[in-house]
Amino acid sequence: MVIRYSRQLIDSSDVRNVIKTLNSDWLTTGPSIEKFEKEICKKVNSNYGVAVNSATSALHIACKSLGLTNKDILWTSSNTFLSSANCGLYCGAKIDLVDIDLSTQNISLIELEKKLLLAKRKKQLPKILVPVAFAGQSCEMKEIFKLSRKYKFKIVEDASHALGAKYFNDPVGSCKYSDITVFSFHPVKMITTGEGGMAMTNDFQLFKKMRDFRSHGIDQIKRENRKNKIRPWMFYQTSLGYNYRMTDIQASLGISQLKKLKNFVQKRNKIAKIYNKELTSLPLQLPKVNNGKLSSFHLYVIQVKPNKKKITRDILYKKLLSKGIITNVHYIPIYTHPFYKKFGLKKKNFPNNNRYFESGLSLPIYPSLKINELKKVIKVIKKIFR
Repeated sequence: MVIRYSRQLIDSSDVRNVIKTLNSDWLTTGPSIEKFEKEICKKVNSNYGVAVNSATSALHIACKSLGLTNKDILWTSSNTFLSSANCGLYCGAKIDLVDIDLSTQNISLIELEKKLLLAKRKKQLPKILVPVAFAGQSCEMKEIFKLSRKYKFKIVEDASHALGAKYFNDPVGSCKYSDITVFSFHPVKMITTGEGGMAMTNDFQLFKKMRDFRSHGIDQIKRENRKNKIRPWMFYQTSLGYNYRMTDIQASLGISQLKKLKNFVQKRNKIAKIYNKELTSLPLQLPKVNNGKLSSFHLYVIQVKPNKKKITRDILYKKLLSKGIITNVHYIPIYTHPFYKKFGLKKKNFPNNNRYFESGLSLPIYPSLKINELKKVIKVIKKIFR
């Protein structure tokens, strides 16, 4: 029996919904996409959603719609997947990173404020900040929003991990404290469309731009206004866009999955509570969820503390793997990747992330994780440290 750190949960209702679409007239650019967008908007209290083929694409069109160019700078967390930074490079912008808070692994407010103050003096302020809701917990968005007003930058919230999470009773994705929020529907995320993502906003102009960028730069609003007129087949490209469209097949799976989101989040939180109870006596730093937040617990990340048995994160990883338990490390810091070294990002500037990277490990957590599998993970970890 192999226990993975995460996996999708597809049931018969998902299969039926996909088959229904496969038997329809629309495999792509059809009604399921708009329906999925509207359902997500309803779920997160956002005005508009643009479904695309990945969260990476969503981040890209978000930056494009906000006018990011080669004259600008984008900042993001040092602890994130590459897409959170790559989206800036796609637009030709310069990239810089902000160190993390060790307790949440989210962007550090203290480090962000210090960096903004210094950047203002040097006249090198970012045009866009991409705070990342790591592991399913929202960043300190109220405070970040206040800083955005003071220092005049835009916010693209990377909530790829956080669909179903809440921030002071507001669903993550409501865009109350961001210009745009991005979700991922990769198989290991909260719900899946196979591959896919969505960009949320409350701004109609940003919505229009993102929708156009999604499909070759074709003006979708003008196209819709021409329906039922003399030449309904006409369309116009008004900007240089991309083929980032989601298919109806993917959207139909997303519609079905979304109905189970609340249950998925509850199950993940239940597993997290069991881990918290059972692992508290071990030399591990367990995840901290700050007051006013509901984490979706996309990940359950522990940090290995110094201990008498000299068990390091790497040793723990190997011992768990030998017992059929596959864990993971999230993430390899962006500044350590060979490609990013040429941008002058120094390891010494991210002491918190360095410390976290040497100790952090993501344990198995997903809705279909069985109680006997969870007990096995806990039993093996306890045995390793005793």
